[in-house]
Amino acid sequence: MCLVWQRRSQVSDIHVTTWRRENSSLLVQRKCRVVVGGGSCIPAENGRRRVIFETLRCARSRVTRCHFAMDIEEQASKFAIHAACREGQTQKVESLLNADKKLANRRDDDDRLPLHWAASYNRQPIVEILSELKGFDVDAQDGSGWTALMMAASLKDGDALVDLLFTKSADPNVKTNNGQTALHFASSKSNLDTVRKLIAKGASARVKDKRGQLPLHRAAAVGNVPIVKLLLENRSPVNATDMDGSTALHHAIAEGHGDTALQLLKAGAESDKRDATGKLPIQLAPDEKVRKYMLRAAEEEGLEVALS
Repeated sequence: MCLVWQRRSQVSDIHVTTWRRENSSLLVQRKCRVVVGGGSCIPAENGRRRVIFETLRCARSRVTRCHFAMDIEEQASKFAIHAACREGQTQKVESLLNADKKLANRRDDDDRLPLHWAASYNRQPIVEILSELKGFDVDAQDGSGWTALMMAASLKDGDALVDLLFTKSADPNVKTNNGQTALHFASSKSNLDTVRKLIAKGASARVKDKRGQLPLHRAAAVGNVPIVKLLLENRSPVNATDMDGSTALHHAIAEGHGDTALQLLKAGAESDKRDATGKLPIQLAPDEKVRKYMLRAAEEEGLEVALS
């Protein structure tokens, strides 16, 4: 089957050059209208597969186009509430929900609820509206396993939203499909206040994701000393390794974060621990400047750094 797609206004056309029986089913599934030479039109509906096939078989040379009845506007309207949540259109969201409260539970093609879009764009007033609906699930996950709390924890200014979600009993230890928690995301984004809030609500600093990384690995990689200290104070193991055999110290030095590496050494990080490739942390220093800084700072603190 050879199809040439064209856009005309809000309608898609298919020009048919060859045809097979199974294409009749395709047209029915996509709610097409088959237009034969001379302008006659056959709506593609259930029960008409045979009629469509025979018409196309006998008059394939005269088939001019097949119109898609489900156009762009219709598809967009299906997820209108998702778009309104994303764009912060509070009144539109209220209007849509007043017409049909079940829209709050509609999932889009990314398996996201309106809640997920509102949270990811920090639309707090809309999240409040959604949270008041009967059956609201604050820990609902999208197709990747993300919750609204994870999205809020990833925002630079999401603390107010985090607070709101906690008033609805959000669980800080829910995991994504990759094993990450909200604490992983907050640590990655250097959101210190968010990390504090998560830990205060029971977030574990000891959860590894599917790559074997703790929130500590994330904090070390971005060089956030206060978060590293906070995670260590909350029982994060300092010498835990990820699937590459790297400790937080490996990550800190590899990214050139000397102060973070020093903090880890003070907390008992083992400088003689090798990663999966046999590298010591100091051997991952990106340049000689970082290496010299590390050695000098460690010496001033009376700390030893393994060199080989």
